[in-house]
Amino acid sequence: MQNTETRGRLLALFTVIIWGTTFVSTKVLLTGFTPLEILFFRFVLGLVFLFVLCPHKLPKRTFDQEKTLAAAGLCGICLYYLLENIALTYTMASNVGVIICVAPFFTALVNHLFMKQREPIRRNFFIGFLVSMAGICLISFNGTSLHFSPVGNFLSVLAAVVWSFYSNLVKKISSWGWNTILTTRRVFAYGILFMIPALGVLPFRLDLERLCNPVWLGNLLFLGLGASAICFVTWNGAVKLLGAVKTSVFIYLAPVVTVILSALILHETITPLAVAGTLLTLSGLVFSSKR
Repeated sequence: MQNTETRGRLLALFTVIIWGTTFVSTKVLLTGFTPLEILFFRFVLGLVFLFVLCPHKLPKRTFDQEKTLAAAGLCGICLYYLLENIALTYTMASNVGVIICVAPFFTALVNHLFMKQREPIRRNFFIGFLVSMAGICLISFNGTSLHFSPVGNFLSVLAAVVWSFYSNLVKKISSWGWNTILTTRRVFAYGILFMIPALGVLPFRLDLERLCNPVWLGNLLFLGLGASAICFVTWNGAVKLLGAVKTSVFIYLAPVVTVILSALILHETITPLAVAGTLLTLSGLVFSSKR
């Protein structure tokens, strides 16, 4: 049991470390791509990579199982990232980063209200949530003023709600005992399928010449292969081992990763406020995970 939890936490930790850098990559790509274009290209790259990695077929599925896979693709691939990317065009990344971190609370709520196999939610979870959110606010708004954007903030909240449904759907899919790469690949395929109607409504152009720009190509490859293909497999594996609610609390670490990477790569100064926020966030994560 202990080994299972340790593996699950390591998978979740690895995933969040990678995901903690994606806001920067997305912001860079928004200078040359629309939110829908970024979403479409990264998950097509991810789908191709997963096919190469594991070309086998999924076991025979029932209609209900296929519906669950399709719902996961709609929530976790299409809607979540589309809402998040559009939110970034209306408000600052710090705002989006804070609001997205509310996802663990919604994950617990959705699990309690809609799932047949409910995970136990203890008082520690809610206390840890409040402590972590206080720390995340200190980190994200350190040295900046709060930028209130009703549209951007609403889209960010909606993205967090959608992600909570995805996490619980993944937990249900993992109970079937299938290969995680195969189920993730199927979810990707449905996510891309649900994007197709949006291609004719929202701004989108193929224009592959843009991929000649090494900065844009590098960021797309990072988002497609690393943050999408690999990280969705590791995240889904963590949910399989820990459950949707326990895994979701690792989302609190994303702003901490951003602060640390900014200091190491961009040589930005870590202020006392950021240090305090980091300690609060880590304390909340530990407290939420305690039995």
